[in-house]
This record gives sequence, structure tokens and C-alpha cells, in this order.
Amino acid sequence: MNFTNPLTWIAANANLAFEIIGTLSFAVSGLIEAARKKLDIVGMAMVTGFTAFGGGTLRDILLNRRPFFWVENQFWLWVILAMCAGAMFFMRSRHLEFTERATQWPDALGLGIFAAGGTYIALHSGMPPLVAVLMGVITPVFGGVLRDVVINEIPRAFNDHQPYAALAFVGGWAVVGLDALQVNQVLTIGLGAIVITGLRLTAMIRGWRLPTWKV
Repeated sequence: MNFTNPLTWIAANANLAFEIIGTLSFAVSGLIEAARKKLDIVGMAMVTGFTAFGGGTLRDILLNRRPFFWVENQFWLWVILAMCAGAMFFMRSRHLEFTERATQWPDALGLGIFAAGGTYIALHSGMPPLVAVLMGVITPVFGGVLRDVVINEIPRAFNDHQPYAALAFVGGWAVVGLDALQVNQVLTIGLGAIVITGLRLTAMIRGWRLPTWKV
């Protein structure tokens, strides 16, 4: 059997590796919201899937990219289903608050990876920089919007006043700059993800808030 060095595999499959990490990060947040609403296994699987795959799917539709990530890598659909089944048996309401706090950190990582990866993919699909950065915003944000709409809530991205999408937009320009300097793919996405994740963690720690509408 031919064993591949993990670093070599990541370098050769950077987009796939980054998509996997980001997808699992967001799947957990969808799982928590579904559990909080006490959905059945079908509802839980749908909400978790929307959260994990929604943003990347919309990006690929807009960029006319096929096949979709979750179609090409069906193993991750089984992972989502297994997560939901496990949650049904083992997750209880007393676990939700702790799990939600614990997932803020991987969620920040997912934001960085999806925003940086989405921006890079759009740039290399021939999109101009501004459109590419907006695709980078859609990739991590739209799945959460779908999740909240399905569970009948105002999307958190629009009303919690935390700089979530705004940080993806700002950090996306770091990816544009690195790509313009012809930095290789792994470093461009990796450094872009570090910038965005760092901004998100700083915003969480320091309590940054977006301006609100004064009526």
C-alpha cells in the first residue's frame, strides 16, 4: 500500500482539505441548532447539511462549478448522517451550552477557511477581485442563513451585530493581494484563513460590534 505524507497530500489537494475542515466546523453549529429545536433525525440531517454545504453550493452555482463538493465527496454526507445519529442518542440539552461555547473556536476557523478558499476559487474561475471577495463572503455565511431560515429565525448573520461577514470581506482582500503576488495556493488560502480567523477571534475576545440602526 502506498502511504502518502500528509503534508504532500494537503499540498496536492488543498481545496479539498480546506473544504473538509471548514465543512465539519460548520456542520457542528447546524447540529447544535437542530438539537436546540428538538428536530427529528430527518430535520437534524437537513439543517446540518444546509449549514455545512449551503454556502459552498451557492458559490459553485454562481460560478458554474460542477460537481459540487458534497457530490464529488459523498463520504462526507455519511459523516454528516453519522454525526446526526450520534447526537440523537448522546446529546442532551445540558450539553448544548457547553458545546456551543466550545464550537466558537472551530467556527472561527471555518469562517477563515471558507472565506479564504471561496475567494481563491472565485479568483481562479476568472472573477474580478470584488466579485471574488463577495463569493468568499457567501461561502461561510450563506449556510448559516439557510439554517436560521429553516428553523424559523431571523438569520443571525443579519441581526446579532457581530462583525462576521464583515471580517470575511476584509480578510478576503488579503487573499486577493497574496494571489496578485503569485504566492502558491496552499500559502494563499492558509495565510488568508489565518488573517480572517485571527480577526474573528479578536472580535470575540474584545467584543467588537457593528454599528446599529438608530431609530
